[in-house]
Amino acid sequence: MFQYISFRAGMAAFFSLLITITYGKTLINFLRKKQVGEDIRDLGLEGQMSKKGTPTMGGLIIIAAILVPTLLFAKIDNIYIVLLITTTVWLGLIGFLDDYIKVFKKDKKGLAGKFKIVGQVGLGLIVGLTLYFSNEVVVREVDTTEIGVVRSNEDQQNEEANVKYKDMKSTKTTVPFFKNNELDYKEIFPFIPTWIIYTVVVIFVVTTISNGANITDGIDGLAAGTSGIIGITIAILAYLSGRIDFSNYLNIMYIPNLAELVIFCTAFVGACLGFLWYNAYPAQVFMGDTGSLTLGGIIAVLALAVRKEILIPLLCGIFIVENASVVMQVGYFKYTKKKYGEGRRIFLMSPLHHHYQKMNIPEAKIVTRFWIIGILLAILTLATLKLR
Repeated sequence: MFQYISFRAGMAAFFSLLITITYGKTLINFLRKKQVGEDIRDLGLEGQMSKKGTPTMGGLIIIAAILVPTLLFAKIDNIYIVLLITTTVWLGLIGFLDDYIKVFKKDKKGLAGKFKIVGQVGLGLIVGLTLYFSNEVVVREVDTTEIGVVRSNEDQQNEEANVKYKDMKSTKTTVPFFKNNELDYKEIFPFIPTWIIYTVVVIFVVTTISNGANITDGIDGLAAGTSGIIGITIAILAYLSGRIDFSNYLNIMYIPNLAELVIFCTAFVGACLGFLWYNAYPAQVFMGDTGSLTLGGIIAVLALAVRKEILIPLLCGIFIVENASVVMQVGYFKYTKKKYGEGRRIFLMSPLHHHYQKMNIPEAKIVTRFWIIGILLAILTLATLKLR
């Protein structure tokens, strides 16, 4: 049974849910006992101040619920699993330090932004260089050196059966909606070493998505629910790309050893859904930066591993829009203040979910609608497998 990915993925999801729901209450009580409560800044939002003192750093249970089932059911010598475990621990530590400074050192700013960026860039370097240089990260492609020259009628009929394949290093990624939907990084800037281009892309993706998830975590259940939807989608993509039969049928890239990521993905989804047991409105616990930075970083590395990073604006549309709303608001405010002497705003408040709160839309309704949009984006992402 343990040889089947479907069985191990199901068990990983089950144990992840079990750990989160069973030990989540224990963690909440422990955090309350240690007075690890959220210090709410008054933004004038309805019901906001009632959340003051709610335990934070709940991301610890998310991390445990991801790592334990992964270590139990996944092949930990798999390069992709190693990268995801490293990402979880790395960003978990950065987020924990940020929350620790906020809660115990009473510094609302937490870990200085430059140190967060250094940590994210450092992780991006590790992931980028590993994916580029590791001999275990390969793509199976047609071996053109083995294709015969003779093309009789019988040869043509049996050509597909006689095609030879081999595993090779490749910097190709998927471009959605196009017929030949692959792009090779080495063709973008041929005068720059490909590993530099690829590593820069990886750093950008990891930093952007981890910060996007962090910004999205502003109202009860939003970040956890959105991350769970994205996790399910990537699990499907990883399974299809990691199976030679499905990848051939769909005419998509076959990536050996990638299917093992399904176990990590189901543990990830189970942790997100289990955390919602306590984080759904009204929240009994917040994940803090310990959870949000980790969730975003994991999603970024998963997307890179399945070679779907160009799909991130679609798949992670909620994170991107939330992040963009802050950039737009701050940029426009500074521009108008310099030009007119008075800062003006695009939104009532940023990030975007606060804009809708200012419109007096109930928090639970905002979250549900964002989830629905996330599901629609996930369906459209999966549709790119055939729409090209």
